[in-house]
Amino acid sequence: MLYRDYIKRILDFTLALVMLVLLSPLLIVVYIWLTIANKGAGALFTQERPGKDEQIFKLYKFKSMTDERDAEGNLLPDTQRLTKVGQFIRKTSLDELPQLWNVLKGDMSFIGPRPLLVRYLPFYTKEERKRHDVRPGITGLSQVNGRNHLPWDDRLEMDVQYVERLSFTLDINIFLKTIKNIISRKDIAVIPGSLGLPLDQERMKS
Repeated sequence: MLYRDYIKRILDFTLALVMLVLLSPLLIVVYIWLTIANKGAGALFTQERPGKDEQIFKLYKFKSMTDERDAEGNLLPDTQRLTKVGQFIRKTSLDELPQLWNVLKGDMSFIGPRPLLVRYLPFYTKEERKRHDVRPGITGLSQVNGRNHLPWDDRLEMDVQYVERLSFTLDINIFLKTIKNIISRKDIAVIPGSLGLPLDQERMKS
């Protein structure tokens, strides 16, 4: 409990601060690169997500798509709006770097269940709601064991397993597997939403 309640947050804050300082040149380069590539759509993507105790916070990512629309004003399909630069930052997971700010603020941790969409909240079982007993993470147990390729039930079960088994050793193992997966570009879905239905749609069907 000492690690979970105190030490983990201290490590998160310290590491996020150090990484933001060290990676600031890269963050600036990527920001400028995306500002140009996204055709006026901006370089940052923000979205409300539920965090610890289901408190809503604003998540930050680098934006990998333009805001181009059809004649009726509807957004074009993801495949048409995803730029080559966007594909690169998604393949290399550079799009996740702005979440270091979320970690620094205390919205997130480096390791934990991924923060999902607010609209999914009514569709969790009582057991699955345990995923919100801890801060969400940039990476987590389900992320290093299949990521979006896993069925929803398996992903959410792993989130609960993480909460119940949370320890320094588990976090280190997940961190090392994350580095390995990033280097090998394993289980990364470049096209958003290309791997099955969203949770709410899937569970409304069943």
